[in-house]
Amino acid sequence: MAEIYYLDNNATTRTDPAVIEAMAPYFGEKYFNASSIYSSAQYVRKDIEAAREEAAKFINADPKEVIFTSGGTESDNFAIKGIAYANSDKGRHIITSKIEHPAVLETCRYLEKNGWEITYLNVDKYGMVSPDELKKAIRKDTVLISIMYANNEIGTIEPIEEIGAIAREAGIYFHTDAVQVAGKIPIDVKKLNVDMLSLAAHKFHGPKGIGLFYLKKGVRIHSISQGGHQERSKRSGTENVPAIIGMAKACEIAGEHLKDTAGMAEIKALRDALEKGLLEKIPDIIINGHPEKRIDNTLNVCVKHIEGEAMLIHLDFDGICVSSGSACASGSLEPSHVLLALGLPHEIAHGSIRFSFSKYNTAADVKKVLEVMPGIVEKLRKMSPMWNERDKK
Repeated sequence: MAEIYYLDNNATTRTDPAVIEAMAPYFGEKYFNASSIYSSAQYVRKDIEAAREEAAKFINADPKEVIFTSGGTESDNFAIKGIAYANSDKGRHIITSKIEHPAVLETCRYLEKNGWEITYLNVDKYGMVSPDELKKAIRKDTVLISIMYANNEIGTIEPIEEIGAIAREAGIYFHTDAVQVAGKIPIDVKKLNVDMLSLAAHKFHGPKGIGLFYLKKGVRIHSISQGGHQERSKRSGTENVPAIIGMAKACEIAGEHLKDTAGMAEIKALRDALEKGLLEKIPDIIINGHPEKRIDNTLNVCVKHIEGEAMLIHLDFDGICVSSGSACASGSLEPSHVLLALGLPHEIAHGSIRFSFSKYNTAADVKKVLEVMPGIVEKLRKMSPMWNERDKK
């Protein structure tokens, strides 16, 4: 296989070797079902509870407030549907933003079709939600606010602590999708004033198929899956023990990495070097997201007059793995809903590329992108009617 330059860490991350090592015994000699009563199974039960304590420590929660799920999507569904169903007697109004992950937006649209009212807050040109606009959107029948901690496409960090304080004062449940911040900035559920929070292990060098749902004590919520007593009867189903152990190990490693200021600074330095280089080498590009309040690993750029998908394919020919802000739906290319919410026109939003770094990236990755991307852009622009029309003006 040709050399790979992986710069798509907001999509998923390489599983840490220490995580794989921690998981291995639970595929073999520790394969028991933790719900069984014999001693071998109960040893596994103890391991699950130790893993729960490690995961709780990662977000400064009580272990009893941690529920293991299959990932961020399930956790988001649990929060939104669970609160909606359990509190429909109080109200059927939910507030979210226009730039949320589809796991939140599609869940809200589902509820909208079934009798709930949803307010989708606008954001500013950096993707920031206004706490003042959120205050104005609150109604007597509002039962839930769900705003993501940091956006997965542009990296903008939302004022979650302030929004949490507003929700608490109004007596409204508050959920945040924190999938993209885990391992990048410290998470403290108490400081953030959140009632619920979603995480996914594969975003911070853990295994796929395992997530965490923080549920504050006393929250009135409806379970969205029935069939067993697992996870305190909140999430039925046989526990995915290897993945739970792997997530706990990933939490432990990520917690230590956050203390390593040099390591964190190195990731930001790589991101900034790529940003600087692209601005110097490629004309007519836009950097998306907040210039300061942005997770340090994320760089989203719009290259004017060409499509992001074309750039992605050409970069892939050179072994560079990145994401486009566009998505193919129903046979037609649609620009990112996040970039459109920032106010970018369709023709510019189409030309987006997202680079996202991790601890495994090096200066060689940045060097490779800066070597090949200017040529790719030049080639594609020569074939672009939009670029040729620009030259005539």
